[in-house]
Amino acid sequence: MIAQLKDPRKLKQHITQAVCQMYRQVSNNPNLGFHFPVGKKALLAVGYPKQLIDKLPGSATESFAGVGYHFQTDVIKPGMRVLDIGFGSGTDLLIASKLVGPAGQVVGIDITDAMIEKAKKAIASNGFGNTYVLKAEADKLPFTAGTFDVVISNGVINLVLNKRKAFSEIFRVLKKGGILSFADIVLGKSISEESRQNPKLWAECVVGAMLEEQYLNLIKNAGFKNTQIVQSLDYFTNSSSENTREVAKQYQAHTAVIKAVKP
Repeated sequence: MIAQLKDPRKLKQHITQAVCQMYRQVSNNPNLGFHFPVGKKALLAVGYPKQLIDKLPGSATESFAGVGYHFQTDVIKPGMRVLDIGFGSGTDLLIASKLVGPAGQVVGIDITDAMIEKAKKAIASNGFGNTYVLKAEADKLPFTAGTFDVVISNGVINLVLNKRKAFSEIFRVLKKGGILSFADIVLGKSISEESRQNPKLWAECVVGAMLEEQYLNLIKNAGFKNTQIVQSLDYFTNSSSENTREVAKQYQAHTAVIKAVKP
């Protein structure tokens, strides 16, 4: 199978299937037990303030699977238009909605149907009229150029096969002076190409990640300026899986909260 998956199209298809299967389970059975922290435990572990979590609907927070607290960059202001790439159950969507207020708008994209439906229910039941979601891929954003003031994401781009295209698309849909503010998994040591050909390992959030320096260069090469790592976090120490902790340690996998600006 690994030899067959050297075809980028087949590899992308299998990665998408593996990721959707994993996060369908996170959506439908958040208490099942996963190799990464989920729900309020995960929110607190990566730095979300408890008072903020308590204001959000449980249906959104119970399936949270992000890797960092990118809102610490404090870039979202009232009246802005914000795009959330890979919104999951909607935790960050709803936080962003409160920050932009009724004069702003928040749009979310995701590829997992179960997460999309869960987020839609949370949005509808809590009266967030400035927020909507749709099914779309990070490397094929269905928006015109210069649509958004801020793009956020949380532990998602490491799951995208064509990261170069994803950052190019984010750059395209941001306005001049727009900001990319997000959290993702990066590495300190390289992973073998054979491991990268295994779709199941992509859903583990380590194999799809890149070396930190290479990752930052992708962002810069997309056209962003003032790229900076706001925080580094030992995310995988919170994993309940000894194997996941060991793999993460082997490759020095960690969270980077990153901010970059479109000139």
